Amino acid sequence: MAYGRVRAGEAVAGPPGPAPGSAPWRGAVVECALTAVMMFFVVTMVRWLLDPASPLFIADPHLALGVVGALVAVLLVGLITSPPGRGSGAHLNPAVSVTLWLMRAFPGRAVVPYAMGQLLGGLAGTGLARLVWGPVLQSAALSDGLARPAPGRSSMAVFALEAASFAAVALLIGFFVAHPGLVRPMPYAVGLVVGLIIALLGPVSGGAANPARQLGPAALSGTTTALWAYLTAPLLGAALGALVHYWFTSKRAKSGVYTGS
Repeated sequence: MAYGRVRAGEAVAGPPGPAPGSAPWRGAVVECALTAVMMFFVVTMVRWLLDPASPLFIADPHLALGVVGALVAVLLVGLITSPPGRGSGAHLNPAVSVTLWLMRAFPGRAVVPYAMGQLLGGLAGTGLARLVWGPVLQSAALSDGLARPAPGRSSMAVFALEAASFAAVALLIGFFVAHPGLVRPMPYAVGLVVGLIIALLGPVSGGAANPARQLGPAALSGTTTALWAYLTAPLLGAALGALVHYWFTSKRAKSGVYTGS
């Protein structure tokens, strides 16, 4: 995601996504491919680290999800900093696209194409993993890499935790929107926060925080437990993060503080 200079309350010059005047579908196609790559590797990690029959199986679920979180963090950094990622913005998550749009850092005309590309990419990546790894992914233990809440957790608890976790991501994005001069470490910061969400909330709510990450496994496995929460909570988190972002930037604007570099 590349940001231009921005003052509080202004739109970002050179938004993270399709170039001004270009067709949004071009970026959406790249988003589809990048999200497919992400999901293929996420499901692959689940297959090898969480399957009791795997030689790499980690019995402690907290440790296993900590390892998955670390690997996903590295994967995200690689995708965001790759040439295709720099071209499309590497949102990889409909809630990220919504967040940037709410923060006036991404064109509204591109939100729906990007979201469709990301959701289709999630389905494609999960389907590819099933083809590569075979029937083991369809087992009850793996369910095609589905993120699951802890036993006894209600859908509303999942909704609250998933919304709060993505709100943290949205606030991080807002920081870089308001401070474009500090954008270089952004991929590493995003990777770190997402990895921590997986490690800390994975054993509790599933730690998905991404509709595209959950839709593919849910569709292929046929398991819809708390699916509505996984699909909608990150969008609420995006809205909450954007509201807090505007509150801070409006206060800085009133005090005459320039948020660019």
